[in-house]
Amino acid sequence: MELKYGGSEINQRTVLGHPSGLFVLFFTEMWERFSYYGMRALLVLFLTSAILDGGWDWSNEEALKLYGIYTGLVYLTPILGGLVADKFLGYRNSVALGALIMTLGHASMALEGLTGFFFYLGLGLLIVGNGLFKPNISSIVGQLYKTQGKEKDAGYTVFYMGINAGAFLGILLCGYIGETVGWHYGFGLAGIFMFFGMLQFWFAQGIFGDIGLKPKKGKVELKGNVTKEEAEHPEEVYRDRGIVIAVFAFFTVFFWWAFEQAGGSMTVFANNYTDRVLVGDGAMTFKIVNSLIAVVPMLIITWVLAMLFKQTFGKYALSNVFLGISFVIIWGIVIWMLQRQFGEDTAEVPASWFSVLNSLFIILFAPVFSRVWQKVWDPSGPVKFALGLLLLGLGFAFLAYGASNIPQGAQTAAVSMIWLILAYLFHTLGELCISPVGLSYVSKLAAPKIVGLMFGLWFIANAVANLLGGITGSYIDQISSEYGLSTFFLIFTLIPIGAAVVMLGLSPMLKKKMHGIR
Repeated sequence: MELKYGGSEINQRTVLGHPSGLFVLFFTEMWERFSYYGMRALLVLFLTSAILDGGWDWSNEEALKLYGIYTGLVYLTPILGGLVADKFLGYRNSVALGALIMTLGHASMALEGLTGFFFYLGLGLLIVGNGLFKPNISSIVGQLYKTQGKEKDAGYTVFYMGINAGAFLGILLCGYIGETVGWHYGFGLAGIFMFFGMLQFWFAQGIFGDIGLKPKKGKVELKGNVTKEEAEHPEEVYRDRGIVIAVFAFFTVFFWWAFEQAGGSMTVFANNYTDRVLVGDGAMTFKIVNSLIAVVPMLIITWVLAMLFKQTFGKYALSNVFLGISFVIIWGIVIWMLQRQFGEDTAEVPASWFSVLNSLFIILFAPVFSRVWQKVWDPSGPVKFALGLLLLGLGFAFLAYGASNIPQGAQTAAVSMIWLILAYLFHTLGELCISPVGLSYVSKLAAPKIVGLMFGLWFIANAVANLLGGITGSYIDQISSEYGLSTFFLIFTLIPIGAAVVMLGLSPMLKKKMHGIR
């Protein structure tokens, strides 16, 4: 009997209509993103914090440049990680090795209070580990599905929910602990769950069957679960599709260049220019809202965990045990944090907290977008990209308006939180139009022999965007002093909207070069 999905017979058991193996990857990626975004939320705040507060007292310019270099390299190394997996280790070994190296990186970051050497060593290990991990886990997702249509798109959107569930929890908890307890505790917490993610993946990898194994000499695998006929398409078809991937990658630079201000200049705006101290009813309202946004997503994710346990515990008990332990720990930290916050008379919203909104909105709206793409309106890839860029630009328009009354050169201000909230909402809606869709298109358009390589190339675009975003963000003080903070955010408003208009113009040509891929 032919199996519906790639992988083992156990993988045919479904969770929420998708193969169980997708949720093994979901939780592996969730804990990796917990570690990455938890550390990222603290990086600029730690570097710019006063020495008496345990930071390094760097200027915004210095901190944002290092932020750009680090996040740029994080997305550059996947090109090498894709090559290593395609030629030598295979996807699964690469994912496991990358997770181990990142665990060591976070452990090193936790020692930042001893010497700067451990801080930079930790950053280096995180960069290398991410290169092995990031492109290859995305490649495994693509091979779980034997069809190239809407079901795979929906699978990537579910996987993207795992990414953002991890980011949400990492920012919320690592950010809170780092800002209120100690920076090295926040950095160390990020590593604990990377370790659990590695263990649960390693002990459940049999569910993937032959997917992602070390390549055999002299044997060319048909990656991505393509048919023989698809693998024998004329070279010009794959060349055209490669051009489409390149165009998408080029335009995604504009998106992530602006979007990644979240961990840079938008964090500076939250820290220095936003009214974050709440008292009375405002403080109580925040505590209640913060409790809801912590507990409700945790309940949903725990429910998904229970469904995965039901399908896989009998075969992969050890993996499930490690995953269960990680959830016991995370629930304990959530309850401790909320009890601590309710014990205080006032509420000072951590500057890192606003980054949580992106992940929260992803969790809330990803199922909506998935259903819309499947049942209501499924525009072409170029149209989705243009829509994403437009929404991103509108998000920065809110920030530009909110900052319009801040005097030129002002070092501090007390702008309403609503402008950051609206910016994160529109940025998230734009992200849902681009990021999961982009991953799915790379999987569907790439030639079978070089799927890992093409995922690596996709992340190079992210590397360029992050590097340029950090460099551009480092001019926040200079531009604010000469032209005003509103002008700074207008730059990120106008360029993405302009890119959206150009993408719409290219849409007919790109659809033709996709040769039937939707």
